[in-house]
Amino acid sequence: MDASKPVLPQLPPVQAPETTAPKPSGNAGDARKAAENFEAFFLAQSLDSMFAGIDSDSLFGGGSSENVYRSLLNQEYAKVAAKSGGVGIADEVQREILRMQEAQKK
Repeated sequence: MDASKPVLPQLPPVQAPETTAPKPSGNAGDARKAAENFEAFFLAQSLDSMFAGIDSDSLFGGGSSENVYRSLLNQEYAKVAAKSGGVGIADEVQREILRMQEAQKK
């Protein structure tokens, strides 16, 4: 085996995939995103309150780590719920944001 030749062929450089989603254009897209974030936060707080009175089962674990992961799971549930229509809070918040922006332009 010749030490001057590499064992593996030279591979072309790999480009990293784009990790950021394209931003929606205009104020309406920004207002919708802010409204969905607000609704997701509200729903997450509601879910946390709902599960606060439920004790964890000692058979399957429990402890402080379950509380942390339950909170993270509630946040993800809330994000999905808000993105898929939610309970209507985002629509009202978006309308109010756009109304306030129009009032500032005048």
